[in-house]
Amino acid sequence: MAEPSSAGLRASYPFDPGDYLFERYAARHRLAAPLKLFYLLRPALPRGVQLAMRRACVPLQRSRAFPAWPIEPVLVHGQYEHLRQGLKGTDAGIPFVNFWPDGKRFSFILTHDVESGKGMDGISRLLEIEQRHGLSSSWNFCAEEYPIPDAVFNDLRAAGCEIGLHGIKHDGSLFASRRSFDSNLPKIHRYLSEWHADGFRSPATHRKAEWMPELRCLYDSSFPDTDPFEPMAGGCCSIFPFFMEGMVELPITLVQDHTWFTILGGRSIHPWVSKSEWIIRHHGLINLLVHPDYMLTGDRLELYDRFLRFLTQQHGGWHALPVEVAQWWKRRSLMDNGAPGRRVDTANATLSPTLALAREDSSGIVFDLDALRERDRHFRSAGNGQEPAQPASPLED
Repeated sequence: MAEPSSAGLRASYPFDPGDYLFERYAARHRLAAPLKLFYLLRPALPRGVQLAMRRACVPLQRSRAFPAWPIEPVLVHGQYEHLRQGLKGTDAGIPFVNFWPDGKRFSFILTHDVESGKGMDGISRLLEIEQRHGLSSSWNFCAEEYPIPDAVFNDLRAAGCEIGLHGIKHDGSLFASRRSFDSNLPKIHRYLSEWHADGFRSPATHRKAEWMPELRCLYDSSFPDTDPFEPMAGGCCSIFPFFMEGMVELPITLVQDHTWFTILGGRSIHPWVSKSEWIIRHHGLINLLVHPDYMLTGDRLELYDRFLRFLTQQHGGWHALPVEVAQWWKRRSLMDNGAPGRRVDTANATLSPTLALAREDSSGIVFDLDALRERDRHFRSAGNGQEPAQPASPLED
């Protein structure tokens, strides 16, 4: 597998970021004996027993030292440390193509996985809340787990939403073996094509980094940045998109609704808000996964409404569909850091790349998104600039 570009600035880190992005720090995902027993017995257990067993596993899952939860800063800190080395002896700073278009400070996307027929019934409630805030989202469906009326896709797309594939069955079998993965691939490719879907999320976020590019889609969103509570605990440690060969990975960067409300017993939006504030400070991607299967009570829907209100009130956010973020990230990777070049056409918008400046002050490494505004205007007015085939990295020696 080709090495990923680094999270954010494509830096040459003081370590190999692929060790984290591809979860090489764990030779393979290991489940402790109680968790192995649970997932073996789960299909035959009543729902109440399943939840009781999941909750009993929480102390063991919380005990993982790495990746830290809810925030694992290893890649953010590695990026900053490399910048400090690059900035020694210069006061000019290091120019780079801003992480997000139009001078935005951060990006946020809303994603939904529909796991069952009950989830189908909950789509309209979440959609109505999002529409009140002028937001849109992606909806990932299992192809053969439950009936999907034709009108569902049409209605969601008419509302400005995106359709993605959530595997064939929600049974955890996709990555169980190479044979199972290979047997599923033809159907995955067929449904991606028939649904005109650009993105994939694996059921239960099962994953194997070395197999993911074989999905042959624009982007995947099966890797959490950090999550000790999923069947495959761990995470890519990144709050930025990154590449797996030609495919963009959009990490899930907030705790899932089912984990927070159902397993951990949360009754507030505090973990969503506090993690989002940290991501915004570091100019990353907020990627929230909410299931219509579990957002069934008025209290939970009200909390979702409050969180969307919080997001829309944050200065400098770029709200987009996952397909737009993936398209932007691919085009950004081809841009020269001294001359961003022409605008970027995505699924629903034309976006303008801008230049930013990495520098260090008394508070540490900062990214000045306005320092090169005059050069931005020059490049935008050029209109027909050529994009280089081999982009220069702002951080390579």
